[in-house]
Amino acid sequence: MTHFYVHGYSAREAERLSDQAGTLTHIIHHDSFFPPKSRILEAGCGTGAQTCILAKQNPSCEFISIDISRESLAAAKKRIDEAGLCNVRLYHADILTGDLPLGLFDHAIFCFVLEHLKNPNEAVQRVKNLVRPGGTVTVIEGDHGSVCFHPETEKALMVIECQVILQKRAGGDACIGRKLYPLLTSSGLSDVTVSPRLVYADAGRPDLVSGFTEKTFIAMIQGVREQAVAAGLMSADDFDEGIRELSCSTRKDGTFSYTFYKGWGFVP
Repeated sequence: MTHFYVHGYSAREAERLSDQAGTLTHIIHHDSFFPPKSRILEAGCGTGAQTCILAKQNPSCEFISIDISRESLAAAKKRIDEAGLCNVRLYHADILTGDLPLGLFDHAIFCFVLEHLKNPNEAVQRVKNLVRPGGTVTVIEGDHGSVCFHPETEKALMVIECQVILQKRAGGDACIGRKLYPLLTSSGLSDVTVSPRLVYADAGRPDLVSGFTEKTFIAMIQGVREQAVAAGLMSADDFDEGIRELSCSTRKDGTFSYTFYKGWGFVP
């Protein structure tokens, strides 16, 4: 697994991840509950934004949360300590090469991780082997191809495509959400289920306009500006214009929608 993360490890990115987690809790985690006293592997915990939500919702469960970035783990520890959570243990480890005993966990979860991996199927297969038979593996991912907004302009679409291209060049897939079912079934999981989670924001839902459209999605796209310009995908002026036009979706006459996908399957 590579250390490269297309969104970077800045304080602003950590803040964006926190905004995303808080805004989407009721959409993607309203059913993220595990049987009491389960031991759960969180594969790729990042800065702990999702970790805190999962640990709070499952106070009797033990979470083993791993990540390849020591910087992210430091941020996760701070976040978890501030939340007063005692059911999380953090470890520095690579999903693909980490030395963890087989069958150690009752369940495992990936959240916004597979989109950054060159071989997501290998990651799921490896984590599946760490889960006991009868346990589950859950995967949550977005899909940039699902973006739909008004008013739509060519440059606004282009800045989104810049992020998709940069992530692809880094070995990832910003449109992986639509592929979860074949990915999970080909990894050997059984009884696979995939549930789409639509986020729709308009002036009647100001919390989503601010928390998701503006602070999560547009902030994410804006975060690749320097990379996009350096790669020659757009000029700086055109990129900035694209962001301004994309931001029109946050106005009173604007709308924005995006689909996340949550899939899970059982370990045979």
